[in-house]
Amino acid sequence: MSKGYNTNLASEYFVMYMLHRYGADAYLSLGNKKAIDIIVLKNNSYFTIDVKGLSKENAFILGKYESKINDKKHYYAFVLLKSKENDVPDLPDVYIVPAKDLIVKQTKLNGETLIEKNKLNNVYLSSLEKLDKKYKDKWKVFVGKS
Repeated sequence: MSKGYNTNLASEYFVMYMLHRYGADAYLSLGNKKAIDIIVLKNNSYFTIDVKGLSKENAFILGKYESKINDKKHYYAFVLLKSKENDVPDLPDVYIVPAKDLIVKQTKLNGETLIEKNKLNNVYLSSLEKLDKKYKDKWKVFVGKS
């Protein structure tokens, strides 16, 4: 099994853990090449989440994303699994981004979008960090009343 697969799987389980801690009604979809990783039920409706994980700072690879951009109920959870220092691992950084925001030009990114359109369609951690307050730990979108 590849390390990348383990990173994504660990990221999915961490997102599930956090959703559970916040009281969300969330379900993990199973499979290796799935389009949706997590489904969250809320107020007789649902949200879908595509989880992307990294174990070191670089870029999250989206691959095909175009079909999800206009889905107002689809989100990406970008998870950075930090390396441990002194045998104490830090909690991951998580950025919750609505799919539609991937192609919105961001002022803090000098008018660029979050996604770098190329063969892999990358989202760079450095871009998410620049937009920290807008997306970091925004779990509340999946819980409580709309």
